[in-house]
Amino acid sequence: MQNEAPAAQIKVPQVTVLDAGGQYCHLIARKIRDLGVFAEVRPSETAASDLAGRKGLIISGGPNSVYDTGSPTVDPAIFRTNQPVLGICYGQQLMAHLLGGVVQKGDNGEYGPATLELNGGPDTPLFAGIRDHQQIWMNHRDLVVELPPGFSNIGATGTCAVAAMAAPSRRLYSVQFHPEVVHTTEGKRILANFVFDICGCVKDWDPRHRVPLVEDQIRRTAGNRNVFFFVSGGVDSTVAFTLCLRALGAERVRGIYVDTGLMREGETEFVNRLFDALGAGTVTIESAADQFLTPLRAVCDPEQKRRIIGEEFVRLQERIIESRHLMDGHWILGQGTIYPDTIESGGTEKAAIIKTHHNRVAGIQQLIAAQRIIEPLSDFYKDEVREIGRELGIAEDVLERHPFPGPGLAIRCLCAEHDEPVRSTPDGFLIPVRSVGVQGDERSYKAVLALDRFPAIEARLEDEATALVNRTRGVNRVVARVAGHAPLAGMRSSSSVLSVERLNRLRRADSIVRRISHESGFDKTVWQFPVVLIPVGAGERPDSVVLRPVHSVDGMTAQSVGMGEQLLRRMAAELMQLDCVCAVFYDVTHKPPGTIEWE
Repeated sequence: MQNEAPAAQIKVPQVTVLDAGGQYCHLIARKIRDLGVFAEVRPSETAASDLAGRKGLIISGGPNSVYDTGSPTVDPAIFRTNQPVLGICYGQQLMAHLLGGVVQKGDNGEYGPATLELNGGPDTPLFAGIRDHQQIWMNHRDLVVELPPGFSNIGATGTCAVAAMAAPSRRLYSVQFHPEVVHTTEGKRILANFVFDICGCVKDWDPRHRVPLVEDQIRRTAGNRNVFFFVSGGVDSTVAFTLCLRALGAERVRGIYVDTGLMREGETEFVNRLFDALGAGTVTIESAADQFLTPLRAVCDPEQKRRIIGEEFVRLQERIIESRHLMDGHWILGQGTIYPDTIESGGTEKAAIIKTHHNRVAGIQQLIAAQRIIEPLSDFYKDEVREIGRELGIAEDVLERHPFPGPGLAIRCLCAEHDEPVRSTPDGFLIPVRSVGVQGDERSYKAVLALDRFPAIEARLEDEATALVNRTRGVNRVVARVAGHAPLAGMRSSSSVLSVERLNRLRRADSIVRRISHESGFDKTVWQFPVVLIPVGAGERPDSVVLRPVHSVDGMTAQSVGMGEQLLRRMAAELMQLDCVCAVFYDVTHKPPGTIEWE
């Protein structure tokens, strides 16, 4: 089935993913390449004649409804070429709509895990070798309610009657769920069945080609110019910096680490040691806390925070570049941007903006347009970046660091414009803060629902959170209270800003969580563990801490991870001793519907 093809045969991609704006579009192509088959991404409206020679086509998900004016579509001729076509999420809805089926607008949508039950699916090549019941990952509003002529319903969930459909004689298949994400347990098998058994692809791609290809790209992009980095000490910027060092040599690469005043405890010292080990003298440190904290003090909106931080970075970069005479055309700016940063910032034509990454603000976009930016990792995901780092020989304790957002603690320290009480509902308590989420491939900015229970680690709480978000309008995240100095009904949000005092409070809370997680080994069991400060409390304790441990592979989807009761009690007890901290909450929301970070 999976025959090898010599590298010389690589001329055109065997599989093309048609981009309908989904957050996971590029991930589909990446997963196909992981199977050993060369794949590309092209706009959804690409003409069928331009896709001749492809062995298979995949229509991605997207944030639109097929009934929206100007919503993405495909050339209907692709369904008449006898090329295999797989529709995913919006791709299923679009296939059904164009071929005579009926798509119904959804009210609340379905986000996160679900159980797929096959309806004759094992007899369909797409589901060959797959058990009748399996976990899948949903992220949709609309759904197919009437099949197109000639199609069969081959899978359903408890809330989605048509979770998969097929017309095998026409080589047309579709699924409402996302097989490309790691949390669809049989997703890799489903994609392999489509690529190899249905499309007849052969292996022609080796992921180990990445490093020499990236280094060649760096040399082509840089030309005779040198590269200047603003490094963070995180995995991405460290790997990007090291790639440029290898490709261009230490005499052509320089970096600076900016202490924005938004860093974790001990971070600046760690970064200094790290880059001295990589290349002594190539990186210097600059303190600029006032430049960032002053304009942030009066800001509550998370997007505005990100824009301010990004623009201040650009101003700082321009000042440093000018002072070091880097404007003479011999230097370009290097960044450690990875693919999820670009896609959540609306990185493709049809994609919705979930949150603006600090490497994609207006000033950076201008540098990109002027071809003064080099981003060696912009096509890769976090797990791929770590593998590249291993090939480069970077130490494991650096590569296995949990991701930390570029804007730092600013987006983990939530603010509020007004005082507002916590409100009781039949399902729990509405906390008067809003967090960022992703629902149906679109950005959501909604309230948080709190459950007043302890411990908050039971697996069923995660399932309950999914059900609550799916049926409750205006909510994209569920937390459970672990401990508190006041009852939930007596708590309220308070008018608050991004002050030095609150940042220091969050910094201490984060330090406690990291220390206990490391001592217990819990940090090795999760992909990321954000600690969030929210302006919700009572009396002289106006803030609360939210724990957000998650498991992920690439950051595109994530599962909330439970913690043992004894460890959680120990962690909560230390956090509750902090001045001005009223309660400790545990975030039990998957992604989707809640993003990993709260802002």
